[in-house]
Amino acid sequence: MRYGFRLFGVAAALFLGVAGESADAAEGAVGVYLLGARGPMAGFTPPPGVYFQDDTYFYSGKIGGGRALPTGGLLVANVSAQSWFNLPTTLWVTPAKILGGDLAFSATIPTFGAPRVNASLLVNSPRFGPIGINVTDEKTNLSDFQVGSFLGWHSGNFHWQLGVSGVIPSGSYVSGQLSNASLNRPAVDVFGALTWLDPAIGVDLSMAMGVTFNQVNRATDYKTGDEFHLEWAASKYITKEFTIGLVGYYYQQITGDSGSGARLGAFEGRVIALGGTVGYTFEVGKLPISTRIKVYREFDVQNRMEGTAGYFTVSLPLGVDSSVKPMASAIKAKF
Repeated sequence: MRYGFRLFGVAAALFLGVAGESADAAEGAVGVYLLGARGPMAGFTPPPGVYFQDDTYFYSGKIGGGRALPTGGLLVANVSAQSWFNLPTTLWVTPAKILGGDLAFSATIPTFGAPRVNASLLVNSPRFGPIGINVTDEKTNLSDFQVGSFLGWHSGNFHWQLGVSGVIPSGSYVSGQLSNASLNRPAVDVFGALTWLDPAIGVDLSMAMGVTFNQVNRATDYKTGDEFHLEWAASKYITKEFTIGLVGYYYQQITGDSGSGARLGAFEGRVIALGGTVGYTFEVGKLPISTRIKVYREFDVQNRMEGTAGYFTVSLPLGVDSSVKPMASAIKAKF
């Protein structure tokens, strides 16, 4: 899954989706890129150093009305799901420059998640046709690896990144199981992000967009189509420690699903979400720690589940080049 870094904070600490008609929009109606992962300071790259971020992600959604979707190699309907994942990520911003940009690498190790899925399992009866059997599945299992690299640039109040990340299945996926934290499909995500930050007034306007190129889930012979995602955030520093703002995302599948496992055909999904965010930065000794909460409510959904997503993020620097003045110092000086 695409978790990514949102970067902000004192001494450059880090700042760091499924409804429609008898259709799916990705296998299990879930993408490897977690929508809403990027927010305020999406395009800002901190000074050279090593940073750590821990994201806890929550999602609660449903798809009802007898509408079906394939997941885990099964065909299910009237699905409701509640999921949480903990996603620890390490970022290394190197001293190297390429085309004038800072070269950085990130890695998100697989960790435990516990999706709880309630659904009607559709069994085809020659005499009575499809029959729904109500089932509930909840298992704690491993999510997937993600590694990435990007280049980051700065010019006055503008900060931007161009990068690529790859998802590597953890091997914990079980075909025929509804509750899988791993999606078992390799993928590559190409992305760009831009931030305009004015330290004089404490306003941050950020956006990020990317395209996810999915590969085949070999356990189910299901190839999810390619997916476009766009995120945005507008936030304001109320004090040097506290920010508040609005966030949102847009998702559109741009090619259809295929393979023998795509039993409902090549359907393409869409979702829009709006929400809010608050951030707070504090120090423990001289160590800056940044926290952020983001909550999104989905609407205008097609061929996906519809629900509410949330993030709780804690981020901090593990080692930073002290000779470089972080952007947050300029913001603090204005208050």
